[in-house]
Amino acid sequence: MIYTKTGDKGTTSLVGGSRVNKDDVRVEAYGTVDELNSHIGLLAELFREKQGGYYDELKAVQNNLFTLQTLLATEDETIYARLPQLEEEEVEILERQIDTINDLLPKLHNFVIAGGTVTGAQCHVARTVCRRAERCVVTLARQTRVDDVLLRYLNRLSDYLFVLARRAVVAEGKQEDLYIK
Repeated sequence: MIYTKTGDKGTTSLVGGSRVNKDDVRVEAYGTVDELNSHIGLLAELFREKQGGYYDELKAVQNNLFTLQTLLATEDETIYARLPQLEEEEVEILERQIDTINDLLPKLHNFVIAGGTVTGAQCHVARTVCRRAERCVVTLARQTRVDDVLLRYLNRLSDYLFVLARRAVVAEGKQEDLYIK
């Protein structure tokens, strides 16, 4: 059954069954990561249609974000410990991907204005949602334990999305929109 009616009064269940308000800081954090995951899904499809590359990397990111969401939705430490974890290696993978992509790009001397191509613009949308998700997780971390790797992953992911946006524009033979004052 898709609908349970248990959330009709503004509460939702966390992993493990405890109920919280739908505007709880934990729900805001994992909900924003869910929104980011949806934007990454659109981005993956744009890359598959236009350039073919980066699709698999983005699908791996989506899987990692689902793990991250699940961890954020779990306050019970016993359950948390049994769940798949986001490992430091995933942060290192993003760093290697950032370096590889950045090596293909011209040196940057100005701020980049979001746009250039549809794919590039969607990268920037995902990047800004990623930054918001990171801020939500920082807020949650002030209230409860949040593994540092989750924050590092989101921080690095926004960097990855930035260089990927630049790569998308260059790969389509377009010029980046630069802020010049």
